[in-house]
Amino acid sequence: MPTVSVKRDLLFQALGRTYTDEEFNELCFEFGLELDEITSEKDIISKEKGEEKAKGASDIILYKIEVPANRYDLLCLEGLVRGLQVFKERITLPRYEKIIPAQGEGQKLIITEETVQVRPHAVAAVLRNITFTKERYDSFIDLQEKLHQNICRRRALVAIGTHDLDTISGPFTYTAKAPSEIKFRPLNQSQEYTASQIMDLYRTDSHLRHYLHLIENKPLYPVIYDSNGVVLSMPPIINGDHTKISVNTRNVFIECTGTDITKAKIVLDIIVTMFSEYCEKPFSVEAAEVVYPNGKTHIYPELAYRKEKVKPELINKKIGISETPSSLAKLLTRMCLKSHVIGNGNNIEIEIPPTRADIIHACDIVEDAAIAYGYNNIQMTIPKTYTIANQLPLNKLTELLRLDLAAAGFTEALTFALCSQEDVADKLGMDISATKAVRIANPKTAEFQVARTTLLPGLLKTIAANRKMPLPLKLFEISDIVVKDPNTDVGARNYRHFCAVYYNKSPGFEIIHGLLDRVMQLLEVPPNEENGYTIKATEGSAFFPGRCAEIFAKGQSIGKLGVLHPDVITKFELTMPCSALEINIEPFV
Repeated sequence: MPTVSVKRDLLFQALGRTYTDEEFNELCFEFGLELDEITSEKDIISKEKGEEKAKGASDIILYKIEVPANRYDLLCLEGLVRGLQVFKERITLPRYEKIIPAQGEGQKLIITEETVQVRPHAVAAVLRNITFTKERYDSFIDLQEKLHQNICRRRALVAIGTHDLDTISGPFTYTAKAPSEIKFRPLNQSQEYTASQIMDLYRTDSHLRHYLHLIENKPLYPVIYDSNGVVLSMPPIINGDHTKISVNTRNVFIECTGTDITKAKIVLDIIVTMFSEYCEKPFSVEAAEVVYPNGKTHIYPELAYRKEKVKPELINKKIGISETPSSLAKLLTRMCLKSHVIGNGNNIEIEIPPTRADIIHACDIVEDAAIAYGYNNIQMTIPKTYTIANQLPLNKLTELLRLDLAAAGFTEALTFALCSQEDVADKLGMDISATKAVRIANPKTAEFQVARTTLLPGLLKTIAANRKMPLPLKLFEISDIVVKDPNTDVGARNYRHFCAVYYNKSPGFEIIHGLLDRVMQLLEVPPNEENGYTIKATEGSAFFPGRCAEIFAKGQSIGKLGVLHPDVITKFELTMPCSALEINIEPFV
């Protein structure tokens, strides 16, 4: 979960009173947060870089508060204070207002069709006549970074740009151009660079290098210009230095570009609602017009309020309490969800403000009611249903097999459920399309690209990492494999497999065959064709020709055993012969 660092004294000043550390910790717990750490800038630097580097750093006390990942409205001091003040009923929730300028006077952002293949969506708004202080400015910048790391998914879904409106003139154009055609002075730089040079410049930057991959392989880079050709930003990498905001900035133009329009709208709503309280007219936001490539227009920010109805008995039943409808409405109002009872007390109408994008379903409303009521205040009761827990038959069979396989002299291994495409395809002499492997959409490393379709690669890699151990190496694993299945609701299915490997100076096929016989003996499956198991000669890409057999039981093929092909052994960096067995144990449950 994200952690928000706030200066203790600044927080207490905004809350209008001071707390002891214990009192504030209790307040956080009541509100569904956690006071994670009490520290200072000096302590943080001292821990990370040593006391020498910490000399001269600030001693101001910082509270590190852990916030639920979907509560984007609590990621800055402003939202945190507003939420706590409403919770303690010291203030009422403000009403956010969208001001639409007169025709021809508002700001306009024109999206061209070139952006479609890169980052097709953009939204915009203006914070007019805002007053920054050093603390407010720092909080404004920090909120953007928190959103980038959280809902924006490290800028992959949304990138935020904030600009001093007084240094530029609209209408603004959001387009995409070849890297060589884009030239501007990036933020905090002293000279102009082309887009290609900018990518090279930030390739070693500890902060920005993590975002370069988002566009560097695209033929066109996204860019935003004003009416005079001044570059505002090259999202999602860097803003232009020309439009840099400062403590003295009075009018802020905010643009959010991305690949997900819903997330972009949420991000824009959060930024403007959090900092519009510092505008000349508090909690008011000047709207901007966005023109799409097809000529359609839309006014942002949406700042949409919506209403939901929830039955009081549902809330009481889910939480395990018996509060009156008016009491429940009061609890929800304390959680920034303005509520009142309607009808004959049969329903509670809840107004969801634009800051609460996390409220999607009735269960989210019930959760907030539970937080406001206090989890510690819910009376403990004995459940009215009487049940006896039982182990899943498949898991029970797995545990029994594990014990007997260990008794047979084999050592159990637990390997990763994810592996590389090479492991399940190339190294086993197969094509990836034939494996029915489930791919990971955004793998963080080449080692974890697909879900494993066989347990064999994991065991062979384990042997490769333990080659110095005394021979023979006898390993087994009983775990799930995953394959695509269009007939399931998630498009994939798990199967419980058992795999064993024997690694020695001789292949040891007879040992692996003997292990199969022992497993079948334990499963009470006799060695015959009618109602038992048989093995028949076959060929497999991972096995040595003429040294592979298919195993049949319960009227179906359940796996293979044999001597591994020398090419497979070499690709897994092994030097000695190896025999392997892998079967599906689910038919025996």
